[in-house]
Amino acid sequence: MAGFDKVDVVVVGAGIGGLAAARELSAKGFSVAILEARDRIGGRLLSDSIFNLDLGATWFWPNEPRVTKLVSDLGIETFPQHTSGDALYQTPDGVERIQGNPIDVYSSRFTHGAQSLAQAIADELPEGAIRLSEPVTQIKSSEGEIQAITDSAIYSAKHVVLALPPPLAVTTIEFTPKLPEQLFKLARITPVWMGAITKLVAIYEEPFWRSEGLAGSAISYVGPMREVHDMSGPEGAPAALFGFAPPTKVSQPTFSKEALLEQLAALFGPKAAEPKELYINDWRHERYTSPPEVERLVTYQAFGHSAFAEPVMEGRLHWASTETATETPGHIEGALAAAARAVSSIVEE
Repeated sequence: MAGFDKVDVVVVGAGIGGLAAARELSAKGFSVAILEARDRIGGRLLSDSIFNLDLGATWFWPNEPRVTKLVSDLGIETFPQHTSGDALYQTPDGVERIQGNPIDVYSSRFTHGAQSLAQAIADELPEGAIRLSEPVTQIKSSEGEIQAITDSAIYSAKHVVLALPPPLAVTTIEFTPKLPEQLFKLARITPVWMGAITKLVAIYEEPFWRSEGLAGSAISYVGPMREVHDMSGPEGAPAALFGFAPPTKVSQPTFSKEALLEQLAALFGPKAAEPKELYINDWRHERYTSPPEVERLVTYQAFGHSAFAEPVMEGRLHWASTETATETPGHIEGALAAAARAVSSIVEE
């Protein structure tokens, strides 16, 4: 028999948006349960456990006040993205070296990986608030309450915050009563930020490209990676390059290690083909981030749509993923903005 729990607010998803919403609500005296389908927190904030390098979200920028304040409040260590040196431009005709670096702009990185931001928030939450390996399968609203139902428990609350990419939510959760038709259709076509991307991180003994006057940045019209950046840690250690590879076809297999290393060698020379560690993370295969055939979702004008700002199910269901933000959707800042909107809606009820 399923267990039963009653709280003020259920947050679905322990990514940065869900954790930030839970943090604010908890600080305002609301009891909160955060239901996370994975066996870890962070969502698209994912850092490897050895080198603290990011397999998901990587940067934040000076014009993003929410994440800047959160980093300061939590005492998170950061450092500036390496940008000095020349960039590279790859076409079918070859690789061109561009004087200076028009690709990168000033941004900041997390010294211990972006996932450290999520962990710092989690450490502030009441013990037991986060329930891992607890995917929500149903959300029901009736008789002045709303329930989030998993295989092991029923969570009854006054409000539910959906901190999931909209198409994932409507693909994996059954809503009773059904969501408004316009909202349901909108959620189904909304892209998942980074959901269709393969991210490669190659780790080296030293940042050899820097000694050659290169920034580690490249734009490619050949692929499989369409852009590459320096991902080295503070002072160049650990030394690393990373790249984004979008799929060319729906359900195309993950790019091979050989193809990715071949491109790095074409850009940065033979040393680039011999990393000491290599991570290849295809976000299409992250079942708790991306719905099937996520590559088909390309209606980016759906980001920040006004329909996501309106609570539904008698004002009890709220959206808090970065795709629903009107400000910098896709960024950590966007997730924090969406979380703040959801919290304001609940507090002002």
